[in-house]
Amino acid sequence: MAELIALPVEQLRWRCCPQQFEFEDTTALELLHEPIGQERARTAIEFALGMEADGFNLFLVGSSGTGRSSAIRHLLTQMAATQPSPVDWCYVHDLEGGARPRSFSLPAGVGHRLQEALAAAVRRLAEEIPKIFTGKEYEESKAQITARFQKKHRKVFEQLEKKALRNGFVLQRSVSGLVLVPARQGQPLSQSTYDALSEEDQRSIDQKGATLQRQLNEALTAVRDIDLQARVALAEMERQRASQVAQEQFAQLRQDFADHPWVTEHLQRCQADLTAHLDLLRPETAVEEVVDVLDGGEERFWDRYQINLLVNNAACAGAPVVFETNPTYFNLFGRIEYGMHQGNAVTSFMRLKAGALHRANGGYLVLDARDLLLNEFAYEALKRSIRNKQIRIEDMAEQSRILAMASLKPEPVALRCKIILIGDEPLYELLYAQDKDFRRYFKVKADFDDSMKNTWDRVADYARFIATQCHKHDLPPFDRTGVAAFIEQAVRLAQDQNRLTSRFLDLADLVQEAAWYARRQQQSHVAAEQVQLAVAAQRYRGNRLEEVLRGLMESEVLLLETQGHSVGRINGLAVYQYGEYAFGLPARISATVAAGRSSLINIERESQLSAASHDKGVFILSGFFAQRFARRQPVAFRASLCFEQSYGIVDGDSASLAELYALLSALAELPLRQDVAVTGSVNQYGQVQAIGGVNEKIEGFFALCQLRGLTGEQGVLIPAANVQHLMLDPEVVDACRNSRFHVWAIDNVEAGMPLLFALAATEVEQRVAACLEDFSALLRAQAPWLSADD
Repeated sequence: MAELIALPVEQLRWRCCPQQFEFEDTTALELLHEPIGQERARTAIEFALGMEADGFNLFLVGSSGTGRSSAIRHLLTQMAATQPSPVDWCYVHDLEGGARPRSFSLPAGVGHRLQEALAAAVRRLAEEIPKIFTGKEYEESKAQITARFQKKHRKVFEQLEKKALRNGFVLQRSVSGLVLVPARQGQPLSQSTYDALSEEDQRSIDQKGATLQRQLNEALTAVRDIDLQARVALAEMERQRASQVAQEQFAQLRQDFADHPWVTEHLQRCQADLTAHLDLLRPETAVEEVVDVLDGGEERFWDRYQINLLVNNAACAGAPVVFETNPTYFNLFGRIEYGMHQGNAVTSFMRLKAGALHRANGGYLVLDARDLLLNEFAYEALKRSIRNKQIRIEDMAEQSRILAMASLKPEPVALRCKIILIGDEPLYELLYAQDKDFRRYFKVKADFDDSMKNTWDRVADYARFIATQCHKHDLPPFDRTGVAAFIEQAVRLAQDQNRLTSRFLDLADLVQEAAWYARRQQQSHVAAEQVQLAVAAQRYRGNRLEEVLRGLMESEVLLLETQGHSVGRINGLAVYQYGEYAFGLPARISATVAAGRSSLINIERESQLSAASHDKGVFILSGFFAQRFARRQPVAFRASLCFEQSYGIVDGDSASLAELYALLSALAELPLRQDVAVTGSVNQYGQVQAIGGVNEKIEGFFALCQLRGLTGEQGVLIPAANVQHLMLDPEVVDACRNSRFHVWAIDNVEAGMPLLFALAATEVEQRVAACLEDFSALLRAQAPWLSADD
């Protein structure tokens, strides 16, 4: 029987030697200006950012704290600096209809220049236009027009009066207007004189009067036409004067912006619109209080000629990079704001506000995928914008209004922007599986690993990371020992001697906390002692439940043996997650067997306390017994497995090796060592497979044994595949160095039998086979018509 040798202490913990560093402290190191590692993700990001084809937007996948946001910020900033600044986007009033503000773009910075220049021109127009209705020149022109048409008035009436006199009538004014009165020698006839005339004379006067009345009506019509012509002439004079003023004010603008045809065309439209609304600008109209009736809003009249500079890229050096931390619909796509006027909600094109998509247009927009999905309408609207290559500002409240309300329908803005979403793997898989549009619009996945290879180059980068954090937050520098302890903790967090964790958020916190202890102890440098204090403090803040459960074990409320031997009982190991803190504790696993038809009862499953992966591990044990002991005869035993005093969900298959040893012990009636805890997964062929949380499990059993007193015989049996994952607490390593505790590793079930049973594997299996044969014979004797598998 070959004795199983405990692992040497060199394999229990990877050590970073401080003497390998050439620097005295981190002040001698160059600061870190780019992300560490993540070559796969960086390659994907660079590909997506360089790809101009449709749909090659980016989804960053990885755990929180792995540097996704800082990495994309760094790469985007670098790339954006080499690209041209995007255009400015502006809105102007819809001079034709009023409800559909028009959008247009200008080169970066030109929009602001145009806005300022046009605002100044409009201010001057607001001062000059009212003046065209006053002043000597205006009055003279008005008097000339009035005199010209009054002359026409007089001519019409003079001709009519002469004709009336020739026919014995005169024109007189009355309350009802001009009337024709019979006359003799230019003097109106009285009613009595008219009545004294013969019927023939009266008939002659009436006939002439009727003819003259028709001519009078024609004259009055002609006079009205003359009045209309006068008003038209006066309006044309005012229009020409206003047009001349507008022409003078806009002339410089046309010259300054001659390279932008849309602007010159809009200035022409503004000039025409201004002359069309001169009546609103007369001094008696009180222009300061005029409400733009065409817009239905509260804006002053002159605002209709202003420019709403929606996006101003004058100060943008390169392409914009926008991180929107609250991706609501309105924060992404902009909004139409309203004000109150006489109790009514009113708006105008000047109240259009840009969203993050507008600000990022021509560059890059970064969003948290989960936040995006949690905001109503935002995700679907984003996909719609990507599909149509447009950004629309819409009043989403219209969908919930009972009564329709007039609102603006601004023209869309052309979209050219790379969208980057940040999320975790489950969310990415959910979107990929459930949303057919997702894979069309987010074709590139950048996968951030939770860890990276433990190489000297990476160790040097981590030292620079420390230096950068110290410089950024004005912290005391780390000396060599502090850096070495920090690197060791990075390996511990990675749970692999060959890897370093990529959880840079946690590492940054560790730098801050270790520096706090250094300052508290009035140390000029952060050494290994302060790093270890920070790690211990993190553990202490989270291990209340661990101490409670371990106390219950120490007081034997939870029954667990750490010495002696017992049949069918073994100490398994479990990992508990308590918030951010994970810890390991032993758990008694028991097995009972009896003759009967083949059946393996998982008590946790029957009690609905077993997760699927644990169920699978138990089912695999049935396969092991069938493969190992049922080649010549059926397996004829009933067995039950139980996690004693466990009342929560049991998950994972890492207890299947311990459960197998407990079953073998119960069948062979061989006692198992209780001072050895076992963890590991086993397959149907008896091969031992790696499990998670190996460090926490070993440390959990060590802590209990230490409380009860180390005997020098206690230890933990682990899979050989987990040796590379060992990064045990220095206290455990010291105990192993002094032979007060042990860690053994095996790669198959048989290798652990001599340690646990003090017998060779062949002898243990022979006893198990003999027991199974006895069970089978007993079953056949009691029920010969039944097979063991019935």
